[in-house]
Amino acid sequence: MTPAELSEALHAALTAAVDDGTFALDASAVPSTVHVERPRQREHGDWATNVAMQLGKKAGTNPRAFAEELARRLTGVPGIGAVDVAGPGFLNITLDTAAAGGLARAVVEAGAAYGRTEALAGQNINLEFVSANPTGPIHIGGVRWAAVGDSLARVLQAAGARVTREYYFNDHGSQIDRFARSLLARAKGDPAPEDGYGGQYISDIADAITAGRAQAGEPDPLTLPDDEAQEVFRAAGVELMFAEIKAKLHDFRVEFDVYFHEDHLHESGAVERAVARLRDLGHIFEADGAVWLRTTEFGDDKDRVIVKSDGQPAYISGDLAYYLDKRERGFDRVIIMLGADHHGYIGRMMAMCAAFGDTPGVNLEILIGQLVNLVKDGQPVRMSKRAGTIVTLDDLVDAVGVDAARYALARSAANSSLDIDLDLLTTATNENPVFYVQYAHARTVNVARNAADSGVDRAAGFDGAVLDHPSETVLLGSIAEFPRVVAQAAELREPHRVARYLEELAAAYHKWYDQRRVTPFGDEEVTDVHRTRLWLNDATRQVLANGLGLLGVGAPERM
Repeated sequence: MTPAELSEALHAALTAAVDDGTFALDASAVPSTVHVERPRQREHGDWATNVAMQLGKKAGTNPRAFAEELARRLTGVPGIGAVDVAGPGFLNITLDTAAAGGLARAVVEAGAAYGRTEALAGQNINLEFVSANPTGPIHIGGVRWAAVGDSLARVLQAAGARVTREYYFNDHGSQIDRFARSLLARAKGDPAPEDGYGGQYISDIADAITAGRAQAGEPDPLTLPDDEAQEVFRAAGVELMFAEIKAKLHDFRVEFDVYFHEDHLHESGAVERAVARLRDLGHIFEADGAVWLRTTEFGDDKDRVIVKSDGQPAYISGDLAYYLDKRERGFDRVIIMLGADHHGYIGRMMAMCAAFGDTPGVNLEILIGQLVNLVKDGQPVRMSKRAGTIVTLDDLVDAVGVDAARYALARSAANSSLDIDLDLLTTATNENPVFYVQYAHARTVNVARNAADSGVDRAAGFDGAVLDHPSETVLLGSIAEFPRVVAQAAELREPHRVARYLEELAAAYHKWYDQRRVTPFGDEEVTDVHRTRLWLNDATRQVLANGLGLLGVGAPERM
């Protein structure tokens, strides 16, 4: 019996008690899904629910009496061995051994679909992450958002949401001008501007632009007036840098559905439309020759200039236009992932959301990620030679590979600072979390391979009742938790919960492997015990693969 099937049995018992008048509740008060969870103490049963405590008083009865009536109705339900009432009204449910073991078969038959839910069905989410400026390689903070953001998108989709991954391409503003001036200076052999960009990549791009124009028969940009030459380096430099960013993200297994250009907001009149909408809503005023948004009405610490006195749009004007554009594209939830230096940005963005008539925290969510430090030999990793001032995506991947990099970045809460030990991530030991989980998957594959060689055919028999060893109970319980973990990770926007769960599942599997045999020993005949254990082995393999897939990490068959 799966947790979903148990939830359905509870729902049926509740509905029947309402229909026959035992519970004085309106049918609409019965939750569509009755939540069950694993008790902290194993002796309290396989599953527990506090639904009686939630509904007892609403039904005009004592929650414990409510629970006792539910327990009576659940007794005799196929698959349920015992139901006990504890404390003020907790229901502790023990499955019969065969029903508990039946989960192994259900997981294998569900395959890649196991763990997926409809918890967020109907939600249309725009998830914007990375959005690094096209003025240099992706730094380690952006790499963290690449791993976390892509994993979050996968988790949200597994929970039933429609997700669009979006990259905001900052090709407008002062940072692009500084980038262009840096390229021009390097091409001339001059020092980088004081506010410009350094690093070997600037030389590489400048040389590539000059060589590309020569190959195309176009004039050397250095023969042009400085303003024209700067424009050449700006346009070509941004194109080359962004192409490299996209290629690096692709190699990191991160793909985007939409690349949105900031220039489009200004060229299409989107900024003017956003200002007009806010003016119609009564939130715009003018002072000192500038146009202001009255954000203090929505909790901001001060009102914000959106069009400066010289007629130029302020930076926030692009945010207004971009948010409205997303909402007009049909997204009911907009999630933006920002770096630690944007923490002060939250107040004005939420005020902007409210000014449009939306609900902060619902229509707009902002996730702030903290800093990442790479450590090798106990010391911080020095700056990248190529980038000059930062540690980049290439630095991390070159050191540990894509799988270890993605796993390490995704396994900790994004709102906490993170130290990544490169020495640990390159070791093939149980202390290395990605190795520990991947090795568990490879071990399940090896067990299945050996079982086939020994004539253990999973399809020839199954008896869930034989999975009665304590290590099997623990492993089955861990497998059963996967759908709940996925749903919770999606609801809380915390994909690291999947990684930590996989480590617990791997531990349960390794312990089971040490105590139970799938293949017959010596001249022992193959029985349903071996076949059923193979079902459990393969169910574990499926969950490990599904979980690693949510993190964008490979599930190797050999290690």
